[in-house]
Amino acid sequence: MELSQLRMFKTIVDLGSIAKAAEQLHCVPSNITTRIKNLEEELGEALFIRKGRGLSLSPAGDIFLSYVNNILSLCQEAKRAISADGEPIGTLRFGAIESAATSRLPKVLSLYHKQYPKVHIEFSTGKWKELETAVVKHELDSAVIAGKSLHPDIECVEIYQEELVLIAPATFDSIHSPGDLIGKNIYMWPEGCPYRKTLENWLETHQIPAEITSIASYGTILGCVSSGAGISLVPKGIYEQLKLNGGIEGYHFDQLKPIKNYLLWNKNIGFHKAKDALLALVQSELSATQR
Repeated sequence: MELSQLRMFKTIVDLGSIAKAAEQLHCVPSNITTRIKNLEEELGEALFIRKGRGLSLSPAGDIFLSYVNNILSLCQEAKRAISADGEPIGTLRFGAIESAATSRLPKVLSLYHKQYPKVHIEFSTGKWKELETAVVKHELDSAVIAGKSLHPDIECVEIYQEELVLIAPATFDSIHSPGDLIGKNIYMWPEGCPYRKTLENWLETHQIPAEITSIASYGTILGCVSSGAGISLVPKGIYEQLKLNGGIEGYHFDQLKPIKNYLLWNKNIGFHKAKDALLALVQSELSATQR
């Protein structure tokens, strides 16, 4: 069963004859007759009742017509969906590191849903490397990570810079230098986190011995800090969300440079209007936070 056969069938029904259908479809009547007979053989039922030169739908043809109308309508919808001028629809599989998901993306996702209600978003969080791998394997259409991906299959664009804040319990003495961290417990995301690497480099530069406890959850990290157990280095967006609760002090150091965050996608996926719309919205909304 081919779409061309379905279009021929539909045109015959609309115009009432094979001759008129052939004229509209710019082909000879014998070609249409042969194609319709092949379709009937495949279906095992006659679609038309033939009376001399006249045609009328058979009971099977009448039932088949409703399905043909739906199929051809879906084909047109599919063309509109992938058209550069079409409205984004379908499923968008989107991932992000926890800091972006918690502080930067909620507003963006809310706006996206309002602007493109026909797109179903499947959102997930993960570690930097996990997200990159998922995009490479086409398990995610796009993701936000800290640091630039160098994978050959990845295309990425910087969307914002995340300032870093050293946080400590309000009960601790003020922190003025790396030396003030000596003897204090440090809680950070596991190896591979760019924020952790920034802190490690800072401490190493100043020859400060430190043992870092790995915790893959900002909620748990902040719980440890607010309870007085130790310190951490977190994105400014995370700090701003929690500082209003009290119990935590934030410290800024020029040597703890901001980390660039990127939106990435697999450059081999080709046209993806839902992803392109996300990129435009992310760039518009998150770049404004840098001004």
